[in-house]
Amino acid sequence: MGLKLPKVQTLRIAIAKSLSQPHVIACLVFLGLTLILTLHRHYTFYSTYDQGIFNQVFWNGIHGKFFQSSLSSQLSTNVVHHSEVPEVYYHRLGQHFTPALLLWLPLYALFPSPATLTVLQATLVSAAGLVLYLLARQYLEARLATTITISFYCANAVIGPTLSNFHDICQIPLFTFGLLLAMEKRWWWLFCILSILILAVREDAGIGLFGVGIYMILSKRYPRIGLAVCTISFSYIVFLTNLIMPLFSEDISQRFMMERFGQYAEGDEASTLEILQGMITNPGRLLVEIVSPPGRTINYLLGQWLPLAFIPALAPESWIVAGFPLLKLFLGKGQSVLAINIRYAMTVVPGIFYGAIIWWSIHQDLFKKSLFRRFWIFCITLTLIFSFTSSTSALNRAFYFVLPDSFDPLVYISLPKQWHHVAQLRPLLAQIPPNASVSATTYIIPHLSSRREIIRLPGLELRNDEQQVIKVDYCIADLWQLQQYQVAFDEEKNKLKTMVALIDGVIGKNEYGIIGFADGVILMKKGVGSNSEAMAEWLKFRKEYQTNLLYQVSL
Repeated sequence: MGLKLPKVQTLRIAIAKSLSQPHVIACLVFLGLTLILTLHRHYTFYSTYDQGIFNQVFWNGIHGKFFQSSLSSQLSTNVVHHSEVPEVYYHRLGQHFTPALLLWLPLYALFPSPATLTVLQATLVSAAGLVLYLLARQYLEARLATTITISFYCANAVIGPTLSNFHDICQIPLFTFGLLLAMEKRWWWLFCILSILILAVREDAGIGLFGVGIYMILSKRYPRIGLAVCTISFSYIVFLTNLIMPLFSEDISQRFMMERFGQYAEGDEASTLEILQGMITNPGRLLVEIVSPPGRTINYLLGQWLPLAFIPALAPESWIVAGFPLLKLFLGKGQSVLAINIRYAMTVVPGIFYGAIIWWSIHQDLFKKSLFRRFWIFCITLTLIFSFTSSTSALNRAFYFVLPDSFDPLVYISLPKQWHHVAQLRPLLAQIPPNASVSATTYIIPHLSSRREIIRLPGLELRNDEQQVIKVDYCIADLWQLQQYQVAFDEEKNKLKTMVALIDGVIGKNEYGIIGFADGVILMKKGVGSNSEAMAEWLKFRKEYQTNLLYQVSL
């Protein structure tokens, strides 16, 4: 009679065995590296405005002010187009309908910090890869399923968005892979739950769910359920964007639809139904938009296919499931829609990978050929290189300390240089009371966003809970950061010029006084006189700035 191991020891052996699996190792490596890079990015003041928006939304949420944000209000159509004052009680649901964020509110309540959202994002994406492995194992042997999982963790469309600010789309891969796994297992109760969660991610997430429904119909596997999925997802999008979101604000029709799809509309605003009508009644424009610009469109598809050795290009299931999220991007306008390393690219990922799994299920013999495996490894290596180089962009700058942002002229911030700057900046932040109203430059905003009243400079006014327009108590601007980048980037140059003029103006009118200045970071307080030492440092900085400006003009 054999000896039975104690339950605790059996559990330890099972855990050790699980952790030694290649796909789990890949997950842990991805999670570890992304956590290190994103947390370092945040604590060295390279997380930006969106991180501040989501943090303020969560912070307001744990204080009973669900989905309210003064930072979101500053981006609303009332402020941008009608020059109104940002409101602290503005409901962000008028811009993006994101009730799924409530799932993570208890976690944020335990650890109320912008860094919590960074950890959450990396964890959600890492977990999505594990679910992808389980999905692949429904069709494929373990080694091939592991390779597909590693491809996911190396994809530019996964790495880039994960290294960026927190965003709601980071939930999509986990929910969608879970949905597809539930479909394969015929766990219809879980399929229904995940369908609801996908719809709750944001107002346009139903487009991806619609693609799954179309696949269920065309594959003839579950046509009735697929028809129900298509009907529900399409109806939800139309109902939400035309009837529910306008109850909170006019942003969906006056700003977001016009910014992305205004070419299909007439006038200054349009609903989703009017945009759809414009597309249907003008098929010529529709076809042109799908392939325009042709170079960027092709490069985008190649970037999505590269980590899977271009197999999705051959897989009809990839085109079906990912086709509708792709169509949404191709029909839109703006530089960001075809950027492989920002959050929108992540909506395409589940369909691309699921289609590859289905294709491999009937071509597994190809994986036995060493030549193809070497080619796949080459593709994965190449996409890692592209992920590395694109992650130095202004969208996330996760590797700002490794690669210069510009070579001619040279713009490079070393680790010692940035950490020295951080050490000078933090004492100034500590002088701002936690309940004070504040206006700050972009890279400082996330660190001050756990408060009710905050906006971005050059804004100085907001409307408080008493519906009174007030000027913020404190202003803090990182002029040093703008100074480093303005030599190569016009946006930073214009911002620095605006900040200098703003500071001159408020000091000249005695509206604010300088109470701190260190390493190019200025802290001002409303209604006080300036500190003499801080004023002297500011005047010195301003003189150097004017000298450099004259020198640049002379060139």
